[in-house]
Amino acid sequence: MRGDLVEDSQSEVDIAQRIRCILSDVDGVLTDGRLIMDANGVESKAFYVRDGLAIKLWQRAGFAFGLLTSRTSSIVVRRADELGIAHVRQGAKVKLPVAREVMQAMGVIPEQVCYIGDDLPDIPVMKAVGLGVAVADAADEARQVARWVTQAGGGRGAVRETVRRLMRLKGCWEPMFANDTE
Repeated sequence: MRGDLVEDSQSEVDIAQRIRCILSDVDGVLTDGRLIMDANGVESKAFYVRDGLAIKLWQRAGFAFGLLTSRTSSIVVRRADELGIAHVRQGAKVKLPVAREVMQAMGVIPEQVCYIGDDLPDIPVMKAVGLGVAVADAADEARQVARWVTQAGGGRGAVRETVRRLMRLKGCWEPMFANDTE
């Protein structure tokens, strides 16, 4: 199934019900994939605030969230700390074995994991988990193996869209706001 659906099939609901953990790539998923570097080699990244809120809501609902990236950056550690993400693996050139280690540390099996990716190194993980998601502007090969393809691009709400859809299918998106008075 690609993008948001007006009506989700029972199989989509069943898949969502099994998901207990989201693992996500960073560059190209939580960011737009651009690397900005100044003349001194200082790197910066732009993160979409709504993705961050969605990650916090997902965790508040009792689910786990982890980051898995092939690059290494202190910016990723800082953002993960801000969002309360405990499981962060950087420098994972081959992601599947590292993803398996993270799943074991989180106490989940592959069928309980959603992985959000955007490029070729993400494909083995996307194929190995219960729900592989590609962002809208992912590599063609990643979009082809994904069960879901977001309408939003990387760094522009793809994580928010995935979290919202999963939580709606689980019936826990709207209840997150039931006691809000605004």
